[in-house]
Formats: sequence, structure tokens, C-alpha cells
Amino acid sequence: MSAQLIDGNALSAHLRTDVAKRAAALKTRGTTPGLAVVLVGENPASQVYVRNKVKACEAGGLHSVLEHYPATLSEADLLARVDALNQDAGIHGILVQLPLPAHMDAQKVIEAIDPAKDVDGFHVASAGALMVGQPGFWPCTPYGCMKMLESIGYDLRGKHAVVIGRSNIVGKPMALMLLQLDATVTVCHSRTANLKALTLQADLIVAAVGKRNVLTADMVKPGAVVLDVGMNRNDEGKLCGDVDFAGVSEVASHITPVPGGVGPMTITMLLVNTLEAAERAAG
Repeated sequence: MSAQLIDGNALSAHLRTDVAKRAAALKTRGTTPGLAVVLVGENPASQVYVRNKVKACEAGGLHSVLEHYPATLSEADLLARVDALNQDAGIHGILVQLPLPAHMDAQKVIEAIDPAKDVDGFHVASAGALMVGQPGFWPCTPYGCMKMLESIGYDLRGKHAVVIGRSNIVGKPMALMLLQLDATVTVCHSRTANLKALTLQADLIVAAVGKRNVLTADMVKPGAVVLDVGMNRNDEGKLCGDVDFAGVSEVASHITPVPGGVGPMTITMLLVNTLEAAERAAG
């Protein structure tokens, strides 16, 4: 393997140490950063994600509250709980775990969260702030990707970045963050004609579609940086990303592994956003 690994676990540990120090400093001023995580239903993957988020909060010196409701909870009752958390001065960040049950309008629920507590960065106000370059909360996964690029000293100015995926959670905000640092950005998706022709031009590729081997070695320019945001299972049931890791590692200059790459960074940036929300609230 010629590519250098961008170790998400190591970078996360470094950033979480900083979070713990800042949280301790806030506590001396009488404020304990607080995150409320709301889970509706029994989705096994969601339960794992939520458990990891709560555990990370406690390890970082943040106060966390987990509210777990049955899938039969009404949308009105969920909105009422979100409103109550909006009013709770001890809660600085609110995260409603997706997906929600089919009878709920997820966007309506997200829009009910106070933008000042939108630590997931999914509220339309957060998206608008990112769009125009104003302070706000960046979605945690692309924010983590930006920190990984920063950790290797990657200068985006004038670079051609290709983002594969156009979701509101990763693809679109990723493109905007890259643009802010003067990259030239191409966003690709399921209707893109000749994806390979575009990725071969890229200095940086971010793969975020949730599809195994969407990026293979013959699609990567030698020396490109590759960030793998995907989370899939291979034929043996092991975690893998969107990138053919073995092949692309022989071509790229830097690459993120799955697991141990972008995943840990997502939770870390949630802690960073929650801490920043508490710092803003404390003035």
C-alpha cells in the first residue's frame, strides 16, 4: 500500500482531549455542556449510534440525556418534547436520531429544533448559514472530513475536488465547505454520466453514496486524496466503505480506512458542536 492512512481514531482522540479541556473550563464558569439525544423506535443501527454518542459525551465531560420513545409515539408528542428541550437551559444541543418512523415528517421535526441547539447541522438555518459563509453549525460528517484534510496540511486552494453523493447530510454541505476554502468542486450522483472521467481529474475525492466499490483504482489519479464516507458490509459481513480500499490504496497519496476513518470523526464533531453551543450560550 502506497497511500498514507488518515487515522480517524487518532485524530478523534486528539480533538476529544481538547473538548474535555474546554468543557472543564466551562464548568468552572458554572456551565456544563448538555446534549439531548432523542431516539424513536427500535432501529438496531440507531440504537448503536445513540449509545456511542452518549458514551462519547460522558467521556468528554459533557452532560448527556437519552430520551427513548416507542415507534408509536405521535409526531405531535415528539414536537412537544423538542419544544421542551428548546426551553431547557441545561441542554445546549438537541439531536433527533434519524430515521424516524414513517408516520413522522423528519424535516418538520428537524425544523422544530432551535437553530442555536442544532448540533447536527441539519436545520434549514444551519444550511443557509453554511451557504452564505456565516457562523452556524456544520453537519458533523463533512465537518469531520474537513478536519481530516486539515490534519494532513492539505491546501485546497485551486484543487479539483469531486464529491460523489448529493445528500443534505454529506454531499451538499461537503461541497460548500470545500468551496469556502477555494477548491473547484464537482458534485456527482446516480445520474452523472461517465463518473470515471470526472474522478480521474480529481485531486480530492469524497465518496459518500453508501454503495460498495463505487470508486475503484482505475478511477483515481495517482497521488489523489480519497475520503471514504461510506458504511457498508462486504460478503463476509465485515464493515467496508464506498471505496475499493485495497486497490485505491495503491494509487492515492492519502486515504481514510473503514472502519476507523470518518466514522469516529462524525461523533467527535458532534461533541465539538455541542461544546460550541454551550460556549455561545455562556457568552
